[in-house]
Amino acid sequence: MAEERRFDVACCGEMSDLTQPKDATRATLEAQARLAASLPPEDGADLERARKGFIDTLPHARIENAKGWPAWDLTPFAFQADGEVCPPTVNPSLWRQAQLNLNHGLFQVTEGIYQVRGFDLSNITFVEGDEGFIVIDPLTSAEPAAAALALMRKHRGDKPVSAVIYTHSHVDHYGGVKGVLTDADIAGGARIVAPEGFLAEAVSENVLAGNVMNRRATYMYGALLPRGPRGHVDSGLGKAVSGGQVSLIAPTESISKTGTRLTLDGVEIVFQVTPGTEAPAEMNFFFPRHKALCMAENCTCQLHNLYTRAGPRCATPRRGVSISTRRSTCSPRTPRCCSPATTGRAGAPRTRSRSWRPRATSTSSSTTRP
Repeated sequence: MAEERRFDVACCGEMSDLTQPKDATRATLEAQARLAASLPPEDGADLERARKGFIDTLPHARIENAKGWPAWDLTPFAFQADGEVCPPTVNPSLWRQAQLNLNHGLFQVTEGIYQVRGFDLSNITFVEGDEGFIVIDPLTSAEPAAAALALMRKHRGDKPVSAVIYTHSHVDHYGGVKGVLTDADIAGGARIVAPEGFLAEAVSENVLAGNVMNRRATYMYGALLPRGPRGHVDSGLGKAVSGGQVSLIAPTESISKTGTRLTLDGVEIVFQVTPGTEAPAEMNFFFPRHKALCMAENCTCQLHNLYTRAGPRCATPRRGVSISTRRSTCSPRTPRCCSPATTGRAGAPRTRSRSWRPRATSTSSSTTRP
């Protein structure tokens, strides 16, 4: 069997073992050097933003399931710690993104809005209501979502979850819902809000096409590669996808029209529907009281995955840009949206839009750092 895993590289006449990680070739070293030379100088601003509002976290963000197996653990990514130099085998922009994504824990976005980051590929957001917490996008699996809620309750009080909002139909934004909602919560009238078409799209991608997509995602994210500078480094949006129990609770309310207003646990929210953008069923929304705008995953601090190899329906770039520029339909003229072009992530330019003004607050369900 070992012999079958070796092949003759005709172009160079050498034998190569596909089971072992390789050092960077000369061509790779030259390409990495050219890219590094083309990047703008590092000013530390993104790292400062990534750490802003930090409150608390778990050691190495290690989260175990009921059997003691890790559903999430950042220990294998310790090789990316601050001060570590980019290895020659890693793209310089990916290395920068990986170090930013290594920040984890509970963060305050603004008064009354908090996020737990680095517990999964996506973020989970908590909005304080009159009686409990409104949860936005409860991660991919239940164990990390439950750990995030416990961390929130530790610092903001042992309150119930009064409502859940799914921003869109990708599993990393709803799969952990049973980590934040119990059967008693549901029986007690907890509200679950999602964009129109959410359930059909979620089932289509993760049940009907689930086996195929999971297999393709393994290649796309390099999930089976060993963590290290010659293996799996980062997934762009976050470190990886969590490995806990995936769940789904059907929405109790659907948003079908831009301008729809709901009050959840005393908090007013104005919605903008954005179908066919980053996901086939997606929405943005604005919190007038907080002057905070959630752009779901329509605006993120890295290059967009316009044609994902995992197999979900493709994003529509032109429509996404159109939606982003029309965000004022659900918010005042002076919000700070979550995606001024100040990203600098994964090779994106670190420039600032002249129209951007820092007068309100931003949130994102991906790993955007306010």
